[in-house]
Amino acid sequence: MFHDMDAIVVEKLGKQFGKISAVQDVSFTVHEGELFGFLGPNGAGKTTTINILCTLLRPTSGQARINGFDVMQQRSQVRRSIGLVFQGPTLDEYLTGFENLRFHAYAYSIPAPERDERMRELLQLVELWDRRNDRVRTYSGGMRRRLELARGLLTRPRVLFLDEPTLGLDPQTRRRIWEYILEMRRREGMAVFLTTHYLDEAEHCDRVGIIDHGSIVELDTPDRLKDLIGGDIVSLRVEDEERALMELRGRFGLEPAVFDNTIQFNVPHADQFLPEFIREFSLPLQAVSLRRPTLEDVFLKLTGHAIRDEASADSIPTPARRL
Repeated sequence: MFHDMDAIVVEKLGKQFGKISAVQDVSFTVHEGELFGFLGPNGAGKTTTINILCTLLRPTSGQARINGFDVMQQRSQVRRSIGLVFQGPTLDEYLTGFENLRFHAYAYSIPAPERDERMRELLQLVELWDRRNDRVRTYSGGMRRRLELARGLLTRPRVLFLDEPTLGLDPQTRRRIWEYILEMRRREGMAVFLTTHYLDEAEHCDRVGIIDHGSIVELDTPDRLKDLIGGDIVSLRVEDEERALMELRGRFGLEPAVFDNTIQFNVPHADQFLPEFIREFSLPLQAVSLRRPTLEDVFLKLTGHAIRDEASADSIPTPARRL
């Protein structure tokens, strides 16, 4: 069922490349104004999904609507209502920053007065107004990403698609890019659909869909996803692991596991649990610590493997430089 307040509605989407199933039976909605993230390793189906939603690929099965428009039957309407920042660089290096935006404005038939005002507004927002007349080939990787963000917003889209928006950038630049994304979303009020394999970036999202091997494994807010772990994570180091495991299971009713000579278990409100536990535990503790679960813990629990923090093999990342 499609709803007016949903910016994106996807139902049972599938995409086959020969015998390979890149996306299978994917369903989700993104609400107007929502920041929605697709989190998964490279090859999980994130870029394939985004390419279908942006009308760059035809699905093998299922259906999707963007801003009420069918991605198969109303492709031109979909394209006019979205902004897109690709995974790889797509700017013309031999044009200036200003010329890159103006060319995009011509392509979308934005009237001259509105075009010039919008270009100035966006270039000032991403702090490139002073470099607007410089060729893009002289820009750093972070500056190019900022220009691509400005270009993606030029048409005042109701949905902005960001495919791995900080891929290939250093951590400092990644943080700055996120400042721009969050400020743009606040100013423009549009829905943002983001793909990433960076766990810290998924924390910014209102909701996160965890995707692995072409399927959505779980979808919820970051905090609710972390609640799936079953509480805080307590880590212990002891000399006699076997005795410790028996006591944790038998006396405390816990389900401990061992990772790298460290015993771990989950308990709700570990800060309240630990003082009494330390008094009552019969073995000497070499070390004890607690932490809130991360999305990495969630991903590992749901998929059985860690998310690989590596550049995509089928993309050409922008060189990592400081802004």
